[in-house]
Amino acid sequence: MTKALIEDLEWRGLIAQSTDREALLKDLEAGPISFYIGFDPTAPSLHVGNLVVLLVMRRFQLAGHKPLPLVGGATGLVGDPSGRNEERSLNSDEIVAEWVSRIRLQLERFLTFQGENAAILVNNLDWTKNVTAIEFLRDIGKHFSVNQMLTKDSVSSRLEGGGISYTEFSYQVLQSFDYLELYRRYNCILQLGGSDQWGNITAGLDLIRRAASGSAHALTIPLLQKADGTKFGKTAGGSVWLDPVMTSPYAFYQYWIGTDDADVERFLKTFSFKSREELEILFTELKENPGARSAHRALAQELTTLVHGETECRNAEAAAKALFGQGEISELDPQTLASALSQLPRTTIVRGDVIPTWVDLLTATGVVDSKSAARRIVKEGGAYLNNVKISGEEFTPTQSDLIHGRFLLLRKGKRELAAVEIIEK
Repeated sequence: MTKALIEDLEWRGLIAQSTDREALLKDLEAGPISFYIGFDPTAPSLHVGNLVVLLVMRRFQLAGHKPLPLVGGATGLVGDPSGRNEERSLNSDEIVAEWVSRIRLQLERFLTFQGENAAILVNNLDWTKNVTAIEFLRDIGKHFSVNQMLTKDSVSSRLEGGGISYTEFSYQVLQSFDYLELYRRYNCILQLGGSDQWGNITAGLDLIRRAASGSAHALTIPLLQKADGTKFGKTAGGSVWLDPVMTSPYAFYQYWIGTDDADVERFLKTFSFKSREELEILFTELKENPGARSAHRALAQELTTLVHGETECRNAEAAAKALFGQGEISELDPQTLASALSQLPRTTIVRGDVIPTWVDLLTATGVVDSKSAARRIVKEGGAYLNNVKISGEEFTPTQSDLIHGRFLLLRKGKRELAAVEIIEK
């Protein structure tokens, strides 16, 4: 079972680096092990980048191993220098504590907390807060060589630039302390993490060897990149969050539907829990009939259901179809419709004001740069209101056209959409 897990991870491209592979396999095969991944509360929510390593943790649990998802209540107060060129802004204790609570709830969605290999949520503030500075320096700091710390990529890259504070320089010591404590408390012998965490993780292995005369393992997951070189998990509006308030289920679904063809196969391997055989069928369909976008839909459906549940996934799919005339837009619930329209170019009208013509409205959304261009669309038969074709340049929507008394959907041709919202004074 464990060997099959490692082979599957390799096929999916989910192993970047590991310590002694044979020794790791031997320990995994010997019986269920405890392992951990750390998530620092640097925002109120996890994002899809975190989902890469989180779902590897889920795969290990499904293979019978015991996850220890760690929320960094202590390390979140310090800041990880990895992948950054400048110091993080430090947040207050109260903000970090609130974010820890929110992230804990998100982690519970992806792991099982019952049964023989039930996950245990841990917070590194629990074992860090009562340790004095003198104790930390004497008991932990003495095991670290500054010369070795300076060679870590996360530190050396900063030294070549504007420098690094002692606070962030100390991060790897704190993270190593976490691994040592989890080794002592739960016999945790494997830490997973992104490939940018390799230096921090191996520092933890050294600390376990020096302070506890023990041995453990490290395995990192590649940082996901888009084929075009742009950053994964980013849109024009910012990060794609797992929190439904910060990124709506509709926007989340659309992010995956909009995946570039060049990335779909890799993203399915990374995130999907479908079997290799099921995925190979999707890959074949992608190559033979890319226009059908069956692989894109499979990716969007699986991840939206995993993160937001079946109901929200169905709502997102219904909204996507309705916006393009494949469903009745008025049947969408107001919240789903508002979320879908919020992603479009838009304009607003104060309630009680006169509603302008379709031409004026489309121009106001910025979809076209002039009224003459909007009139041309009407003449060419490409103008729609709420998915109904309009034929006159002077056509003006009425109150009865407002969906839920609040929205209008404008469409230019087959694919270009815009929204109008009635707002209160």
